[in-house]
Amino acid sequence: MSATSTRVALDELRIAVGDRLVTSPSVLDLHARDESSFADRRPDAVVFAESVDDVAAVVRTCRSHGVPVIPFGGGSGLEGGVLPVEGGVSLDTTRMDAILEIVPEDMLCRVQAGVTRLRLEAALSEHGLFFPVDPGADATLGGMAASGASGTQTIRYGAMRENVLGLVAVTGTGEIVRTGGRTRKSSSGYDLTRLLIGSEGTLAVICELTLRLSGIPERIAAARVAFPDVRSAAEAVIAIAQSAVPVARCELLDATGVAAVNAWADLDEPAQPALFLEFHGSPAAVDEQVALVAAIAAECRGGELRWATREEDRRRLWRARHDAHFAQLALRPGSRSLVTDVCVPVSRLADCLEATAVDIAALPFPAPIVSHAGDGNFHCALLILPDDAEERAIAKRFAARLVDRALAMGGTCTGEHGVGLGKRDAMAAEHGAAAVELMRAVKRACDPDGILNPAKVLPPAPATA
Repeated sequence: MSATSTRVALDELRIAVGDRLVTSPSVLDLHARDESSFADRRPDAVVFAESVDDVAAVVRTCRSHGVPVIPFGGGSGLEGGVLPVEGGVSLDTTRMDAILEIVPEDMLCRVQAGVTRLRLEAALSEHGLFFPVDPGADATLGGMAASGASGTQTIRYGAMRENVLGLVAVTGTGEIVRTGGRTRKSSSGYDLTRLLIGSEGTLAVICELTLRLSGIPERIAAARVAFPDVRSAAEAVIAIAQSAVPVARCELLDATGVAAVNAWADLDEPAQPALFLEFHGSPAAVDEQVALVAAIAAECRGGELRWATREEDRRRLWRARHDAHFAQLALRPGSRSLVTDVCVPVSRLADCLEATAVDIAALPFPAPIVSHAGDGNFHCALLILPDDAEERAIAKRFAARLVDRALAMGGTCTGEHGVGLGKRDAMAAEHGAAAVELMRAVKRACDPDGILNPAKVLPPAPATA
């Protein structure tokens, strides 16, 4: 990509979209970063799309000049997935924010990619429905699909892959494709919907989504219980899973994570590793679930299970959990968080957490653990100073060891944050060379010129002789 081709492409885009193409420094800076610890990288321009046709026009124009297109939603990612590392156009979908249709009879809705999770939640509540994928941040639905997001309720309701029925997307050739449909199942053709979910904008730009909805439970109860160490807490999670208790949320914080949340949200939880849980169902079913989990926790050396059903108490507890990222940053003012994101089989969670805690004890900076424990997924927030090269090197070595440990236990290098820039080196070790090459073939089919979010997800192809 040359400066001349970029300039020509931007001139053509100005004619097509007018003042929705922006090159002011403040807007470029907003699209030069996400919540990761990677260095900022400015795009050459930002285009605010307002329709599927806008997206297709931008992609076609940029393709004709070899200019990269980087889809951008809320910018809340943690693996550098929206950083324009090769320049180009940051394609902002936040103005595509229409809730197109809510169909209570079929328990589904259609939304544009820029609709945020909390806005959809407010609209659905009027119908007694909710969308269960809850990553914590008020992310856009398009960004959640692109990153394959999950979150605190995945243990009960599944992640984006289980809750997106269909998509409208624009491929790297500028073609508009429609995948999936309105039915709960289909055996027709290749599953293009799930191919695009988690592809991080490297195969297509997601523009619209058809989402599976769930009914708001008759009763909801939240609970928390402290443990003497992370292994005991994880062993309780394993026992809960093996007992088939249908918990809706099962989150684990280590002692540092609990202390951070206490300080941030003015809570008074014991400064010990803890499980935060939620139960959904009829009043009798919730009572039974709470009693079963309380007994399991006691067998695993847990303390008293404290629980609440009042909505304001539950919301306060989960708001504190969702704010854990910012609470952790407050432990070390001025730091950036290099966040890990491994997932292991639930049966290996205690082993992986215990070994990781040993590594954390040797670090020169805080690294609290937060875990979607019911799924075997956990994160260490490595709170490094952004300009300290030695701390960054230590953090990267820690993260690499953690990935190796997770893979050795049959796990994955990322449970929900995506590959982005940070996990590309782990792809071959996790999937094998043949599978990675098949992924490259899919990339070439969907984006033959390689303009969509380049240098993400797939590792560089091996040099040819």
